[in-house]
Amino acid sequence: MSVLPAEPNRDSVSAVRPGARASPPPRRRRFVGRGRGTIATFALTLPLLLTFTVFSWWPLVRSAVLSLQRTNLVDPAEWIGLQNFRTVLDDPLLPTAIRNTVWFVVLALVFGYPIPLFLAVLMSELRRHRGLYAALAYLPVVVPPVAAILLWRVFYDAGPNGTFNTILSWFGLGPYPWFQDPSWAMPSIVLLATWSSAGATVIIYLAALTGVNPELYEAAEVDGASLLRKVWHVTLPQLRGVLFVTLILQLIGTFQIFTEPFLLTQGGPADSTMTIMLLVYRYAFGAGGGGNYGAAAALSLMLAVFLALFTAAYFRATRAWNRT
Repeated sequence: MSVLPAEPNRDSVSAVRPGARASPPPRRRRFVGRGRGTIATFALTLPLLLTFTVFSWWPLVRSAVLSLQRTNLVDPAEWIGLQNFRTVLDDPLLPTAIRNTVWFVVLALVFGYPIPLFLAVLMSELRRHRGLYAALAYLPVVVPPVAAILLWRVFYDAGPNGTFNTILSWFGLGPYPWFQDPSWAMPSIVLLATWSSAGATVIIYLAALTGVNPELYEAAEVDGASLLRKVWHVTLPQLRGVLFVTLILQLIGTFQIFTEPFLLTQGGPADSTMTIMLLVYRYAFGAGGGGNYGAAAALSLMLAVFLALFTAAYFRATRAWNRT
């Protein structure tokens, strides 16, 4: 009995037919590969997400809960609702702290914002020892903040033999009271804060300047543009995005000024350097009025909400400028 061969499948014949297109790989394999990549990405980012949650989001949640409680962090907490916020808003020292903080922000913006840009542009024009000058500009950032502030406290000696007063006396100026006078205290702190933080911004601007097309400067030189015109018409437009980012970072940082007035003046003289963060510290740990952790958390939360809304409004307002 003979067995007839089975009729070949037309699909299999067409699959091996010369010139026929090969069928695409099964989707299951691509899905498996994509799934493995997703799992690997999640595994690599999980430690970062956990760290960010523990050290960033959890303190915010804990502060929000603490702002609704009366507690000394030892005994059981008592829920008091919005009473801590009322305590903060009724504090007569709050308007003074807000006014001083805004005054510091304005001074730091006027003096501390253009200086790093000026130094970066000046260093970019140098042909020799550019790295050395960049290292010297960044040196104040390396110095521990507490050590630098205590050193400047010696420099700010209000006596005629103080360091700054001695130098100014060579030009027939001074002596100045510095921290002993309410009108001089905040500008003195701004000078110190500008010196200590300008170096990092200088490095950012120097890195951004390396991405500017040199042909733009060459074209400006051919047109006879001076250094100021090149900075205004070439450098600033090319650094527009970086300038917007450094501006909002400086505004956020200056609104949270604490270390300098805490170590130099303790908010004095006559509360002329009392800032919002220093008032938070006084609520929690200050002599006489310390231990009110709920009020400290409430004021901190109010500042965080304000900075978040201010940042959102800032980016919304500058969105069109960044596109043009």
